[in-house]
Order: sequence, then C-alpha cells, then structure tokens
Amino acid sequence: MKISKFLLIILFIFTINIQNLLADDAKMIEGIKIFNETAGCAACHTLKAAGSEANIGPNLDTLNLTEEYIKEIVTRGGGVMPAYGEGILTKEEIDIVSFYVANSVGK
Repeated sequence: MKISKFLLIILFIFTINIQNLLADDAKMIEGIKIFNETAGCAACHTLKAAGSEANIGPNLDTLNLTEEYIKEIVTRGGGVMPAYGEGILTKEEIDIVSFYVANSVGK
C-alpha cells in the first residue's frame, strides 16, 4: 500500500513537470515569433538564439537580464526603445517575449 502511494506521488510529480516543460516549450516558440515578427525586436537587438544580429540596441547576449527587468523595459521602454506596453503588445505578449529573452540570452 505504501509503495503504491509513493508511486502515485512520483507519477503525479512527473506529470506536472512534463506539463510545465511543454508549456515552457510553447512559450519559447511563441516568444521567438513575437521577438522576430510581432514586436520586431530583432531589428534593433542581437540575440543569437533568435538569429538576430542588429546593433541599434544593446546586444542582449552580453547582458545579465532577469525576466522581471525585461518585462519592465519592454512595457515602459527605455532610451530610444518604445514602450511596448502602450498598445503595441498585450500584457500576455510582453510576458511571453520576456520569458523567451530571459531564457535565450547567451545561447
């Protein structure tokens, strides 16, 4: 009885981890689309994982960026970068592209 409960718990944890991995993969796929197409980040930023080599904005591969910091900059803008939170991207799109960039820098 204890073994079957233990196995059920392990199976439950494994299932949750698989679901999280699949959700993260979906966010990464959507994130590169937003980065390269919807928001056009690739026109200004270098990000090797996205295949972009622009040099107008900072080279994202050389920065140590947190997802929260990226959300802040994308939402409010900075320097010559526009504020994408002002009707350009939805909050969900900002969350997704921020997740993508944070998990792609230096790769």
